Amino acid sequence: MQSPADILKDIWTSAGGDAPALERVRLSGEEPQLPSSFRVAIAGQTAIAAAGLAAAEIWRLRSGQTQDVSVDLRHAVAECRSERYLRVDDKPPPPAWDAIAGVYRAGDDRFVRCHTNFPHHRDAVWKVLGCDAERDKVQAALMQWEGEDFEVAVYAAGGVVALMRSYDEWSALPQARALAQLPLISIEKIGEAPPKPWPRGDRPLSGLRVLDLSRVIAGPVAGRTLAAHGADVLLVSGPELPAIDWLTIDTGRGKLTTFIELKSETGRAQLRELLRDADIFSQGYRPRALAALGFAPEDAAQINPGIVYVTLSAYGHTGPWAERRGFDSLVQTTTGFNDAEGRAAGIDGPKELPAQMLDHATGYLMAFGAMMAKMRQAREGGSWHVRVSLAQTGRWLWNLGRLDGGLNTPDLTGEAVHAAFIESMPSGFGMLTAVRHAALLSTTPAQWSRPAMPLGSHPAQWPARS
Repeated sequence: MQSPADILKDIWTSAGGDAPALERVRLSGEEPQLPSSFRVAIAGQTAIAAAGLAAAEIWRLRSGQTQDVSVDLRHAVAECRSERYLRVDDKPPPPAWDAIAGVYRAGDDRFVRCHTNFPHHRDAVWKVLGCDAERDKVQAALMQWEGEDFEVAVYAAGGVVALMRSYDEWSALPQARALAQLPLISIEKIGEAPPKPWPRGDRPLSGLRVLDLSRVIAGPVAGRTLAAHGADVLLVSGPELPAIDWLTIDTGRGKLTTFIELKSETGRAQLRELLRDADIFSQGYRPRALAALGFAPEDAAQINPGIVYVTLSAYGHTGPWAERRGFDSLVQTTTGFNDAEGRAAGIDGPKELPAQMLDHATGYLMAFGAMMAKMRQAREGGSWHVRVSLAQTGRWLWNLGRLDGGLNTPDLTGEAVHAAFIESMPSGFGMLTAVRHAALLSTTPAQWSRPAMPLGSHPAQWPARS
């Protein structure tokens, strides 16, 4: 079983990082930290460390100064469940799930998971089933369906569900075989452009402009991480797009936020104008959705030669599921994690990982990939496309190995987190208490210099560079 240092080395060097930089990283703590048979804590720690090391390396390139990076395992775990520990004016989070979200048995005795936190996804489920949106009625209607047929029908109706598969069942699918040919993080040159000089600033990402077009957890965590190292992150949403308020608060720390209606030509012109002055364009929309509006990676490279374009998908960019929408809980279900955890726990049915680790780890890997691509752009020029997916992060997590007896580990309590890893800050929602960033940089400490604000609080323009 690989050590955390070796796991980090693989992430770092596979993306082009120089091995000597790894000597400046300290990973502390012992696994397991959470009740799981998977190495979820190590996955979070090494993904956060990779992003922290990339920020430190950028600082070295900008200033000539090296610095140390340290990541405590328990702190990393807390940050990878940051939404659980957020408090607004001392109030805990509301229920995380819609009333009919969750696991059901289908008529063939297979388990399916419905994700219905967005209204249009909930509507797709009950329209396919022809029943009211109530748990007992959904369950009764599902007894008339085979699990895989229901999965296919709901996707065709614009919803998102997952049939629970074993790891062997998942591995036999063409999509799993397609992912096996891909790296954890893909970084590809997609156009020619001169190198862009680093702007002036006193933090690793000072003066860098990031357009953040993402929702829920993974993409927003990437933007939050870039903001923690000094980037000007502008979160672009639409006034009609559904959002999960608690996650918006948690991942909105450090960001500006604006509304742009991309279905209108006026809105698309606004985004093109912002894109012309951006350094990184990070997006997690449904596959091809932005391409249809004129913002595919190649379009962005034409609008702004030298851009770093980051794409998040659920199941990867090749294979028959490349167009399939998805969330962490669904990818856990369909790729074997829930089945494996359930079997390890001795229960008849699925058991979730104790964190949305596919989301959180992917978010840090997105930020890492963006920074590694930006370093290449500054060194050799070009426009660059970075691609990550929840399923590929899952494949990586699975391959880290299993922990005997890991499910017997006591869970990390909110009291322990609040005693060790919490900071308080004002926001547009009230006083926040939230988990600090877990990557500790010795010269340029991570911090969020802007408060979380309600969506659409700022104009669609960049702040002046210092």
